[in-house]
Amino acid sequence: MAPPPFIIIAIDGGAASGKSSSSRILAERFNLLHVDTGSFYRHLTAELLRLGVAHTDGASLHRTLAGLQLTTRLNGRSAQMLVGGEPAGGEIRGQNVNEQVSHYAAIPEVRQVLLAYQRGQVAVAKHHGFRGLVMEGRDIGSVIFPQADFRFYLHADPAERARRRAQEGQQDSIAERDRLDSSRKASPLVVPVGATDIDSTHLTLEQVVEKMGAMIAARPA
Repeated sequence: MAPPPFIIIAIDGGAASGKSSSSRILAERFNLLHVDTGSFYRHLTAELLRLGVAHTDGASLHRTLAGLQLTTRLNGRSAQMLVGGEPAGGEIRGQNVNEQVSHYAAIPEVRQVLLAYQRGQVAVAKHHGFRGLVMEGRDIGSVIFPQADFRFYLHADPAERARRRAQEGQQDSIAERDRLDSSRKASPLVVPVGATDIDSTHLTLEQVVEKMGAMIAARPA
């Protein structure tokens, strides 16, 4: 019997919209590699800040990005990006990175460096025997995998998303990050044409996952 076809699931949305939690559950349920592209941008931001490379310094950015080596290792079912062989630390969820990540993510050269790396996670998933991958971010269904088998966009009221962040013990400028991510010229945060739009404001995590899971399960093998 032939193995089931490899599937790609794209989940986009703003901060605290439910992307990460739902992606991890779907990865477990359908034997998928989970890819959190937000962590890639956070890790890259933290590394550039550590090296003292400002997002306004184009020349330094170009030199630094050209010298970075990006590889992947598995952390359970999740793909973890290594920069120069080193994994990210807890600082990628800190206030400094929260405040700076959208500025670095708006730079076309930064996005170009990560575009090929993100698409390369398909090969990682296949190599490790996953049925497919579920990738979350802000331009997955619109730029990285516009032909994904399933494309979802999660959104929620900004006040509800801020409450979720506070429950996680994190400080995050939700409205400001939305503005920066949606208004940038390079791969802005948008609802991909044809994507399934889910408002998670008044839904539990389980309800969000069930909506997506039912569609995935209904796909012919």
